[in-house]
Amino acid sequence: MNRSEARAEIDALRAKIRHHDYLYYVRDAPEIADSAYDKLFHRLRDLEEDHPQWVTDDSPTQRVGGQALDKFPTVEHAAPMLSLDSNQTEEALRRFDERLRKALAASESAVEVAYSLEPKLDGASLELIYEGGALVRAATRGDGQKGEQITENARTIQSVPLRLRNDARPAPPMLALRGEVILSIEAFDQLNERLMAEGKDPFANPRNVAAGALRQLDPRQTAAKRLDLYVYDILAAEWASPEDAPSTQLEVFEALRDWGLRVSNLSRRGESVEDILAYHSDLEGRRDDLGFEIDGVVIKLNDLAAREGLGATSRFPRWAYAHKFPPRKEVTRLVSILPSVGRTGVVTPVAILRPVELSGVTVSRATLHNREEVARKDVREGDRVRIQRAGDVIPQVIERIEEPDRERGPAWSMPRACPSCGTELMEKGPFSICPNSFECVAQLAARLIHFGSRDALDIEGLGEKSVHLFVEQKLVRQVPDLFDLKADQLMPLEGFAKKSAQELVAAIDRASKAELSRFLYGLGIPEVGTTTARDLARHFGTFEAVRQASEEALQEVSGVGPRVAEEITLFFGEQRNRAVLDALLGGRVELIEPGPPPESPADDDELPLAGKKMVFTGGLDRMPRRQAQGLAESLGAKVTGSVSKATDYVVAGADPGSKLDKAEALGVTVLDEEAFWELLAGFGMKAER
Repeated sequence: MNRSEARAEIDALRAKIRHHDYLYYVRDAPEIADSAYDKLFHRLRDLEEDHPQWVTDDSPTQRVGGQALDKFPTVEHAAPMLSLDSNQTEEALRRFDERLRKALAASESAVEVAYSLEPKLDGASLELIYEGGALVRAATRGDGQKGEQITENARTIQSVPLRLRNDARPAPPMLALRGEVILSIEAFDQLNERLMAEGKDPFANPRNVAAGALRQLDPRQTAAKRLDLYVYDILAAEWASPEDAPSTQLEVFEALRDWGLRVSNLSRRGESVEDILAYHSDLEGRRDDLGFEIDGVVIKLNDLAAREGLGATSRFPRWAYAHKFPPRKEVTRLVSILPSVGRTGVVTPVAILRPVELSGVTVSRATLHNREEVARKDVREGDRVRIQRAGDVIPQVIERIEEPDRERGPAWSMPRACPSCGTELMEKGPFSICPNSFECVAQLAARLIHFGSRDALDIEGLGEKSVHLFVEQKLVRQVPDLFDLKADQLMPLEGFAKKSAQELVAAIDRASKAELSRFLYGLGIPEVGTTTARDLARHFGTFEAVRQASEEALQEVSGVGPRVAEEITLFFGEQRNRAVLDALLGGRVELIEPGPPPESPADDDELPLAGKKMVFTGGLDRMPRRQAQGLAESLGAKVTGSVSKATDYVVAGADPGSKLDKAEALGVTVLDEEAFWELLAGFGMKAER
């Protein structure tokens, strides 16, 4: 392919990807499967790596490319981002309608009173500014006049177009928009489940997650939250002619859709308070099925010119109003309080309730968070309590309802021993923790799933269903037992045949040669994520050095503070954990360690493979390819997915495919597996079988 052909294909791929993004995010009508979309995206990425001079900021491949910032600059909004006057009562809504009609009559306007009715999305407001159709700035609402510039974070949101569509309706040269960033309930639930399994406090509602994610200094942290954006207003624009500007709010929605922006499909037209109340009632009844949080409806005068005449107060526009939903609460009887053990051993008191319907959902359990929360609210078994769905998602007990003539039960207290394994519980602040990390049955299945996860030992085929089966059948009583499994033990189990049993055992065997950072992450040490595990491995070089490190020594590692250091030393100081680790490393797991660090640690740009681009292709014998890539990255290499003239090494295993052919055609250095290990050994990396 010559240069002109490559450039033409790049342009065509960008147009196709933007088109399919528009169909998926705006029209909710995808035409191709995810796999076909991925194929287009990967092809574009490969071509851009081969021709970096043609990479543009608005390319679909450039969403997560920004570096972490020290702070966000403050910027002035293109137009004020005002709040909305709001209330929950019908009387207040009727007063708003009366005021608006009187104000229009006094202005001698001939405008027919019609409203745009919209769901009130419960998220974080965002300003987007496009110039020449390209996204140039994004900012938080801040105080309404100024906000924090978070452009790189906004670029990570898939439903934020980096370039506007210009075919159905030309976009003005400058366009400032307002929208709401939200997190779906599904993503919110998954996030909170992970936090609670790690012994951390869950978020109260999706809005808090969205607002916090937008203000992450590292855009990669924002990207990990799976945010969405719905746009609903034009703050300012430079129209080529007045005729190009929409005249009503409903026309604004159509223009936004034409430009490729996601707009709620729940918006309606209304003409009276009765229309508004019917719309409000309809959405309140459907809110549990929407997949995202709304906390009311927004009513706006539909005619944009008439809005100008009505103006605004210092805080609210006079032409808009929010009719809120009442909080979702219910009263029921607390039957019992049971301690529940999470993956990291945190024991959480759970209220077992007499089942009650709360906004269309039957609730029979609610969280009480920790023992101090139970004492503060003074709730006891048998009490009558008021519950609500926090953020309309997580059921929680709000308060006890007094019953003066009823004798109450005894005050509840956390048991001294773990309800699962009988180990004496430890107290850390308000939390009670079972320190028997690897032998407690309640923790075992979750720990095994985490241990074999993609970022840990990456055991292909070790899923949640099979792990629970192994634990139930007592084939695995401790984590080390996983590496003793034989195919003939698995074949009688449901879901296994000879081939699948052999493949899983082979995958476990491959994972037994584990990169140190992955092993550390897989242990599930509280507060130790993938980044901290990698930093620990790079800083100390060997597992034994990490294991024996004092809190002071651990705090010398970037990102490790007193709390993280304490968690690590407590984990390695627990006798039962030490016994399990000895069993794992006594012949079952072989660690691939960077080795002791030099006396003067090198900066990233001083690592032996710093600046080198590597591509891996084909299967490797000694370990999964993903782990081998991690080793190269720990030495400073940048691992990419496609071969170009800028590639320094291609590591070719079994059945390498077209990447090997391309490397040879371009004259790129090719390393077989043995040569790759020899390269690493030359830098002191242990890579023996």
